[in-house]
Amino acid sequence: MDFRKKSILLIAGSLILSGSLSSVCGAEARTAPTKTLKARVSQDLMAADDLVRKGKFSEAAELYRTALNADSKDITVRNGLAYAYAKGFKLDRAEEEFDKVLKQDPQNAMAHCGKAQVTLNRLQSSNNTMRKNKDALLKQAGAECNLALATDPNLPEAHNILGKIFKEEGRLDKAEQSFNAAITADRNYSDAYTGLGMVQLDAGRTAEAITSFKQATAINTGNSTAHYGLGRAYLAQGLPDEAIKELNTSLYQFRNSAPVHFEMGKAYQTQGNTVAAIKEFQETIRIKPENSAPYIKIAEIRESRGDIEHANAELRSGLDLMPDNTELHQRVANNSLKLEKIADAIKEYETVLSKSPANVAAVEGLTRSLYLKAQKETTGAFIADNDYEAAEKSIARAIQMNPENLQLRLADAKLRSLSGKPVDLSIIGKPKNDGERVAYAEALLAQNRFSEATEEFNMLVTNATTAKKLAALGDLTLMIRDLDNADMAFKKLATMPGGQDSAKRGAHLVAKARETTKQELNMANDLARRKQFNSAIDKYHAAIFNDPRNSRARYGLAETLDKFYPQDPKSMRESVMQYKAYESLTPGLPAKETERLHKIIARLELRATKLERQIAAGKKPNIIARLMQR
Repeated sequence: MDFRKKSILLIAGSLILSGSLSSVCGAEARTAPTKTLKARVSQDLMAADDLVRKGKFSEAAELYRTALNADSKDITVRNGLAYAYAKGFKLDRAEEEFDKVLKQDPQNAMAHCGKAQVTLNRLQSSNNTMRKNKDALLKQAGAECNLALATDPNLPEAHNILGKIFKEEGRLDKAEQSFNAAITADRNYSDAYTGLGMVQLDAGRTAEAITSFKQATAINTGNSTAHYGLGRAYLAQGLPDEAIKELNTSLYQFRNSAPVHFEMGKAYQTQGNTVAAIKEFQETIRIKPENSAPYIKIAEIRESRGDIEHANAELRSGLDLMPDNTELHQRVANNSLKLEKIADAIKEYETVLSKSPANVAAVEGLTRSLYLKAQKETTGAFIADNDYEAAEKSIARAIQMNPENLQLRLADAKLRSLSGKPVDLSIIGKPKNDGERVAYAEALLAQNRFSEATEEFNMLVTNATTAKKLAALGDLTLMIRDLDNADMAFKKLATMPGGQDSAKRGAHLVAKARETTKQELNMANDLARRKQFNSAIDKYHAAIFNDPRNSRARYGLAETLDKFYPQDPKSMRESVMQYKAYESLTPGLPAKETERLHKIIARLELRATKLERQIAAGKKPNIIARLMQR
């Protein structure tokens, strides 16, 4: 291969971006050729080569055009011009020049490589049509690489581009083979070492990735993608200071890189510098607004400060651009649940499941929302038929796709318990990990088996060894208003490094919920004494929503329902459930009190059964009952 062609190919090797911008796992490669043109090449071409290395692509293109004016048929110079256009992201002009080369020489491997690079670079466009046609564009780029390799099987640039294509497709093993083939063909190919490092990093082989990135920067210190990769690797090792140093080097070489700004934001967040982190995430959005990751990161910081409304505003700004993004919808749903906007949460979870039917977290979120709705609604402790039917269909689809998933089956059990159907959890299976244990504990709560649920949460708190896990567990138990277990999680969190602020915020919210429960319960009791039963029932439900483990609220609601709705089987069933919950929450009741409760429960169940049969037979409630239900 002549030296002029080799020089242009080295420029070509620096063009492709490593990784997928849609998952913020690549960086704009801005590497430069490692060899200058030989003496026989004109001074203008050597100057153009140097300008490309410095990132002055427009000036380089001007020199290449000057050279072409002297010899319009010089294919090597035209390829150089095309690569200068491509590196300046003038992709249409680059492709036009490559096509001119191929018209002169249809087998020109360098031009086919260039067209593959241009095609691959189009994936970085914010154009929605381009992003939707990702698979087709990758196949097109791969076809160009194969044409180049048919002419020159050992062309390192073609192997390098194939590696990037395989990486985009998620075929990391094939990508690694291609990058190694490129390195075998050219041991001084900096960009190939960078690509190899990215694959190793994505595979979790951080130490190997660092070695590859260091080799890439040793060959070419101007390889911004390699510095970016080193920054990511150091961050993965918990070394934010070293990561920031490398990322700053990468930004110095190319400032308009969304992935580098994103990783910089993560590094600052790790340091606790949330103001700087938000600034970097916002810069990421400015450059690449159609990526969900920075919106989620900003929301994460807002959430850690307790500013859930502001977090949801950030997420919804992302949904304005990406209305079908399930990650954003799910995060909005989780936050809506924290804000007690249960209807909004249910709507968002259903949106997620309509697009991703096998999403276990969304199924759990949906049933969690229905559990809270059942506690809060004043129409009864059991969920409404339309809510149940919609959720049942979603869960059935998810289970069909994941029949062995215990968390889904436990979510289904929780839903059936909330609908008033008997469920035997023992036949479903015992949890084997923390994710399953959370689902199991929630299913126990849905059956008012509070002491057993506490045992599971105790194990979860014991297993949580980091502040992040404890904070998540505390937030979860607080969300479902399991105040005792939330208090336990936050108390342990307060003893963990970096957990004091979150623990303090959580403890404050637990105390606030207890105080609200106390006020609602006092008001409910007062209303019941004044025989304002309808209003009393509302307040009892509010107290139970804020603290489902409050036994006095359970008993007060059961007694009031018994008095106020003596002819309504649905209310009588709920009264039975509340009496049973009271008994479960009050261990050590005297034998006489337990016996009295059992007699009341038996009476209510018998009466409810008779009324249900009468209604099924077409008999209407008597006039007195209708008046009492107004």
